[in-house]
Amino acid sequence: MSSSSAKKPSKAEEAGWFSTLVWAGIIALVIRSFLFQPFNIPSGSMKPTLLIGDYLFVTKYSYGFSRHSLPFSPPLGEGRVLAQAPMRGDVVVFKLPSDGQTDYIKRLVGLPGDRISVRDGVLFINDQPVEREQVEDFIDHDAAGREKRIRQYRETLPNGVSYLTLDEIDGSIADNAGDYIVPAGHYFMMGDNRDNSTDSRFMRHVGYVPEDNLVGPAQILFYSFDDLTAWWQVWRWPQAMRYSRFFKIIN
Repeated sequence: MSSSSAKKPSKAEEAGWFSTLVWAGIIALVIRSFLFQPFNIPSGSMKPTLLIGDYLFVTKYSYGFSRHSLPFSPPLGEGRVLAQAPMRGDVVVFKLPSDGQTDYIKRLVGLPGDRISVRDGVLFINDQPVEREQVEDFIDHDAAGREKRIRQYRETLPNGVSYLTLDEIDGSIADNAGDYIVPAGHYFMMGDNRDNSTDSRFMRHVGYVPEDNLVGPAQILFYSFDDLTAWWQVWRWPQAMRYSRFFKIIN
């Protein structure tokens, strides 16, 4: 008989491991549901603020909690617990109103009761144009890696929140969007990449976002990876990491 034969775990040890796994799962669920949740950016609708390949944390407690705070949005009824109103200018993760499941991320520009319109690419809130100033072009790259320049503006909302937007196409359908009156208990969202964002301007696809659908504000980038680098190109990974975006505050 070999003296090196492995000792079989006792039932008490197996029960201890199982208990540890269960508690770890419960703690992870609590953190994800009530504190912080990671998200990644799959599209360019929020350029230049957020890039494809960015990974960020959302604070789940900032606006209070609804059924959409929990994984898979279980049918637990309507309303928010410990509700707090979001601020104009917040970058918000929310559940798409049409299905209540798909995560979207946009900037909140319209509060309940606001009149919102876009005229020749300029955002109007309550019939007043939002201040914007053209700044240096945003340097982007196409799928082949070729450089392209896109007009970039610094936009400042009435409450002083300031951020960058892109205007790539003159006279696009998104540059002229009719008057919207934001209903009570709803919000109006827009992407910072104004000509390449499906947002509240498109009523059939997004429209007004109910308060219950808010998941939380995006707060900090913790990782970013160049989307032009394929997962199998291991030799490019060190260069593909956007180190300057690690732990960047989102505004």
